[in-house]
Amino acid sequence: MTPEPTRVPTHCPYCALQCATTLHPVERPGAVEVQPRDFPTNRGGLCRKGWTAPDVLTVPDRLTVPLVRNAAGELEETSWDAALDFVTERVRALQAAHGRDSVAVFGGGGLTNEKAYALGKFARVALRTASVDYNGRFCMSSAAAATNRAFGIDRGLPFPLADLRTAGAVLLVGSNLAETMPPAVAHLDGARGAGGLLVVDPRRSATAGLTADDAGIHLKATPGSDLALVLALTHVVLQEGLADRDYLNDRTDDPDALIRSTASWWPERAERVTGVPAATIRRAARVLAAAAPVNGGAGAFVLTGRGAEQHSKGTDTVTACINLALALGLPGRLGSGYGSITGQGNGQGGREHGQKADQLPGYRSISDPVAREYVAGVWGIDPDELPGPGKSAVELINSLGTANGPKALFVHGSNLLVSAPHLSSVRERLSSLDLLVVADVVPSETALLADVVFPVTQWAEEDGTMTSLEGRVLRRRAAIAAPGEVRSDLAVFAGVAERLGVRGFSTDPAEVFEELRQASAGGKADYSGVTWDRLDGGEALFWPVPHNGHPGTPRLFADGFATADGRAHVVPVDHRPVADDLTTDAPMYLVTGRLLQHYQTGAQTRRVPELVEAEPEVFAEIHPRVAAQLGIGDGRPMRLRTARGSMVLPARVTDDVRPDTVFVPFHFGGAEAVNELTNDALDPVSRMPEFKACAVEVTAAALPATGVPA
Repeated sequence: MTPEPTRVPTHCPYCALQCATTLHPVERPGAVEVQPRDFPTNRGGLCRKGWTAPDVLTVPDRLTVPLVRNAAGELEETSWDAALDFVTERVRALQAAHGRDSVAVFGGGGLTNEKAYALGKFARVALRTASVDYNGRFCMSSAAAATNRAFGIDRGLPFPLADLRTAGAVLLVGSNLAETMPPAVAHLDGARGAGGLLVVDPRRSATAGLTADDAGIHLKATPGSDLALVLALTHVVLQEGLADRDYLNDRTDDPDALIRSTASWWPERAERVTGVPAATIRRAARVLAAAAPVNGGAGAFVLTGRGAEQHSKGTDTVTACINLALALGLPGRLGSGYGSITGQGNGQGGREHGQKADQLPGYRSISDPVAREYVAGVWGIDPDELPGPGKSAVELINSLGTANGPKALFVHGSNLLVSAPHLSSVRERLSSLDLLVVADVVPSETALLADVVFPVTQWAEEDGTMTSLEGRVLRRRAAIAAPGEVRSDLAVFAGVAERLGVRGFSTDPAEVFEELRQASAGGKADYSGVTWDRLDGGEALFWPVPHNGHPGTPRLFADGFATADGRAHVVPVDHRPVADDLTTDAPMYLVTGRLLQHYQTGAQTRRVPELVEAEPEVFAEIHPRVAAQLGIGDGRPMRLRTARGSMVLPARVTDDVRPDTVFVPFHFGGAEAVNELTNDALDPVSRMPEFKACAVEVTAAALPATGVPA
């Protein structure tokens, strides 16, 4: 009798929905088959990316041995010991000559909790550098800043995703769930059935399309105007007596500030800024308010995504959304609330345990003397040995190779040469380094520029934990052995640390998690009561879990907020234009976003034949009327030019996009990378760059539609 193949329960490697899956090896070496599992978030579903995720495990160009750049400028194979020796010698020499902060570390929101924690510890204990940040600065930083200052804590969804199912209305501001997290769309069925799906997007995205047939309202706002629109929605709620006045008085610190800050944003004024008719604004506000508990509704949610957050005013836009939710009395109410939809696979856990420039494990501030003393005790060092806060991602990148900036950079779980804004500047900064070390699974655009490349494990080859968009801690389990000489990122941290004479870095993820539990104890993101045994036993554990017998905290704020006074803090905000606004020379907006078929920088999905066949190249959506005026035909080349550069790419003529807007997906690299054009202006609070909107000149191009930059 043939034995049943081993079936390993785990989770999809892509987005923060973390769809539950089962893997089992097949006859082809290193390959697995995937099946979805019934789970509260994905309910037995998978998107196209999830179904094809096993293909990435066996791509022909998988990195399997360490690489070092030789005297001829080519990457050649070497041993782990030789690569680690080389890196350590360069680190030691650079820090001796230029100081400890001359070596920087850049992490990623796709790393397991164990690797994210070890990365932050590696930077601060082994390298003793303040120069550390991660790509979550490009993703969740504005929402994190806004929720921290309003609620005193940052958990993307402070409630289980399944709570959405009973809601009568859901307002999505800048989120395209139908393409980024398709299985999550099932949770919108209740709102759609009640006609309460409200989608703010300058495009008729797949999600905006779900509002058709009286399922809701698409508010097709001008790019960069979400803040004005939300202020107007709040104005209507307050002025028409739809607010929860008792909630505002009992659970917020300054309801009068909320009223004052929205008083001048009547819908007719907002219409001039947003392009959304005043009547539509009023109707949307009333639909949302009717679903609020104070008005006898089934429940309502306000949710934000990157479309609202990746702006130089992203923190204020999220704050306006929080203020709207507070006006309706939603946060902390069962079946209602505010939340931000985390993007990266471990975007939640990745920002909790020390990758951020200003952070220690447990979501502690690195500037807090009490936090420094506690974490230093766990790490066995003097608190004075811990560096202070460093530069945020864009500021760190812009300082690379400069007179007073880092001379070396470790990159783990990030592909900066596609993901960062203003790529020509990023490429220049990375090229100016004395040492670039990249750990990756495939030769990404950033890895190909490196001096040393370490081949590391990916999802089906490693054990660890991830934290979903709900704050639910999940087990990632290895189903197959890693190929060749592939090791975990933990091996890089431990190998360099040991050579620097620093002990205490384990390569066993279970041991690392035990240390993470201890280091996070007492912090806002307290994992001390989470154990692998509890997770393996099937417990649903949402942080904080402050001790082993604690059941977890699926819903926050029922009894108060995590602020000093227990009240939500109202922060008045006002609209302002995008940093790079329209001019006579650049009279249209460039917006960027995602596609169903691809994920993040595309380093994985652009290697999956089925996905590449579906969306093989970059393109620009343009409205038919504008295309006709400019002489641009469907599929024909068009040139986009911003203050940072230009590129030529094929047109996709569609009335799904506003006439003042062109849309380009950001998953493509090299000559097809739209982030060559995007703006690196920063939000003053979150330090988020303004990916989502900038002024662009659009013209017909005579060159072939190959995406070749000008």
